[in-house]
Amino acid sequence: MAVLAAVLAGAANAQPPAPSDGPSPEMKALLAQLHPKTGRIGLPTAKATLTLGPNYEFLDATQARKVLTEGWGNPPEASEGVLGMIFPVGKTFLDDDVWGAVVTYEETFYVSDDEAKPSDYDKLLTDMRSGEDAENETRKKNGFTSVHLVGWAQPPSYDRTRHDLIWARDIQFGGVQPDTLNYDTRHLGRRGVLSLNIVSSMPQLAEIRAEAPKLAATAEFDAGARYADHEKDDKVAGYGLVGLVAAGAGLLVAKKAGLVALILLFAKKGIALIAIGGVAVANWARRLIGKKPVKSPAWLEGQRADDELPPPGPTVT
Repeated sequence: MAVLAAVLAGAANAQPPAPSDGPSPEMKALLAQLHPKTGRIGLPTAKATLTLGPNYEFLDATQARKVLTEGWGNPPEASEGVLGMIFPVGKTFLDDDVWGAVVTYEETFYVSDDEAKPSDYDKLLTDMRSGEDAENETRKKNGFTSVHLVGWAQPPSYDRTRHDLIWARDIQFGGVQPDTLNYDTRHLGRRGVLSLNIVSSMPQLAEIRAEAPKLAATAEFDAGARYADHEKDDKVAGYGLVGLVAAGAGLLVAKKAGLVALILLFAKKGIALIAIGGVAVANWARRLIGKKPVKSPAWLEGQRADDELPPPGPTVT
């Protein structure tokens, strides 16, 4: 996962790209550069392996970054630390109904999986929304679209056998329809967390809900790096499952051993990287682990979208 020193608390220009008669020559050229693989995929950085079988295919880090930035219009910072992307076999990033899973790894140290209560996640959702109106006013003044966290598309749930934490968010970017779906799976390991963040849209919720557990099951840490390999002298994260979900909302959650961890949220086709809840929720997360509040990032206060972001990606009709 990308390691950055600031919270990105904005969203891209609200206007969707103009319709076209098909992929542009640039998008066709990008597609020709992609050479997906299937089967067993090693992830040395994470000390993990993906066993994809016949239903999924994998783009390595270089190809995935091209898709995220050149294909889907996310800023370059969004692709830092990305290990790859998973797509359904037979689909490409140009398909309107495609989903893609962004693969990242964060060395969080050992995260305790003490079960959280449903009320903990209800409170987290409330906290994530706090300050949303005020921050959206700031976004609008600086030329950005408003961002609204509609709610859980899938409330957080934990598979204690596999050590998989799964949840999903319904996210609304201004008046752009349909809503964006970010379906998160986290596979807990001895020293960190492997993330498969499925990027899609809300009409595909039923499909993604059925697909997410299968996709999560393709990931496994290597021997010695598994959650069950934890030893009492290992470093620990200092937060549990609720903190991990908060991190997945795009928060600056921890500074451990010099690590500043920013969990990034991706968007499809022309809607750039955002951090849901921005500074208000980042400060909630920092209070959770006993850190001082952070200030608003300078670029949010004084710069416009076209100073920071690449042009949006194409819409395929």
